[in-house]
Amino acid sequence: MRNDKENIIVAKSFCFALKIIDFSSKIETAKKYSLASQIFRSGTSIGANIREAQNAESKADFIHKMKIAAKEADELEYWLLLCRESPHLINPSPDLFEELTSIISILTKIIATSKRS
Repeated sequence: MRNDKENIIVAKSFCFALKIIDFSSKIETAKKYSLASQIFRSGTSIGANIREAQNAESKADFIHKMKIAAKEADELEYWLLLCRESPHLINPSPDLFEELTSIISILTKIIATSKRS
């Protein structure tokens, strides 16, 4: 069994996914089912792709999966910005944006470092 607690991006993305599940359930409660689903899918997919990258078959496969995680993070940022700016939606906490920004930054560094090595 892997010790994912030692891998900061795996642990961070897992904890973040739990917060996204909570936030998307609040949106769902507000009867915004489609948006809740988009937020749930993109928010939990980040960690799933990072976890999958840990078992990559090659360096190229690892980079590819991390890039998918970064794209999902970018998509999630879009949905969260919509929530923040729309008066009809629940405003996400600033902590969600801070954590997402941190995850995007780590992913960007991992991808760049992996390409160089």
